[in-house]
Amino acid sequence: MKETSLAFLMPVPVELVNSWSSAEVMMEKGEHNMALEELRTSWDLCENDTQRAKTLKIAGDAGTALGVEDPDMQRVHWRKALKSYKNSMKMDPKNKETMKAMNNLSSMMDANAISRGVGFQLMDEGNPTPFGLFAIVAVIMMSLVAVKVISDMLTEEEGNPVVSLEVSYVDSETGQRTLGTIDIELFRDHAPVHVENMVLHASQGNYDNTIFHRIIEDFMNQGGDIDNQNGAGGYAAKWFGYCNGESRSSSSACEQSQWTIPDEADNGLKHGPGKIAMAKTQAENTGGSQFYIVPTGSTPSHLDGVHTVFGEVTSGMPHVDAINKVETGNNDNDSSTSGDKPIDDVVLMSVSVN
Repeated sequence: MKETSLAFLMPVPVELVNSWSSAEVMMEKGEHNMALEELRTSWDLCENDTQRAKTLKIAGDAGTALGVEDPDMQRVHWRKALKSYKNSMKMDPKNKETMKAMNNLSSMMDANAISRGVGFQLMDEGNPTPFGLFAIVAVIMMSLVAVKVISDMLTEEEGNPVVSLEVSYVDSETGQRTLGTIDIELFRDHAPVHVENMVLHASQGNYDNTIFHRIIEDFMNQGGDIDNQNGAGGYAAKWFGYCNGESRSSSSACEQSQWTIPDEADNGLKHGPGKIAMAKTQAENTGGSQFYIVPTGSTPSHLDGVHTVFGEVTSGMPHVDAINKVETGNNDNDSSTSGDKPIDDVVLMSVSVN
């Protein structure tokens, strides 16, 4: 028969009972270290696991209180107290008071970010364990890798964005509506304001389901009028300091529909096949959302230094050239216009940023 099966029937030595009582009185007085010492001296008085379990439980209580009293050594005291509770539970696994005390201590340790186990203990009373040293080295190595990854991400972030234009048009040769994608690299270093402006418009979905309202064969394809879709509207995606070309100190100086961006036409970039540039009025700093793309065979050098070139087609030039050949007529059936509006809408279905 196991020892614990008769433990409750065996009388507890008087000396042990007195020791428990003395330790509890010391704890009430805040003399937790003295209580622990009393319990150590009484260990040999224990005659079975039940008595040892109670001794360990009281020791756990003293250690828990000592940790509260001594924050600098809290981690050490609480780990020892937790060990006492665990050993007590091994000897008397059905003791609800010990279980409750152990759970309370565990919660306190969690709240103070004190690990309960020692299997992978990083520090021991302020000093790194062998596993802790290994972990420190591993963390340093991982940090270096993370720095490299973040650096690469930032470098990529600071690189040139690419916008993808999904277009729909009626091919002049086949007479069929055609879908296509035009990828354009935007030159951030040469025209940071224009690039930011287009990226913002694209990200906000402002270009979606607009049209190329003006097509001049062997010259350019113009779109981006997010207001009227006839060349009379459009505005900057955010406040860049200009109202209809005039510098202003506050965005409240005009309506959003009048926000424009400063010219960056002196950036050294020239017009040529595949280039994208900002459309505007003859006045300076009046760009907003409209842009145009130059088709193959066109080199409108007279626009250099006047309209800001800020990107170039990297894929989809056949679509640019096909759009430049679509049938055009008078804008909005107005015979006074130059007849550069496509008869069938050339739709800019969406613009996404890659």
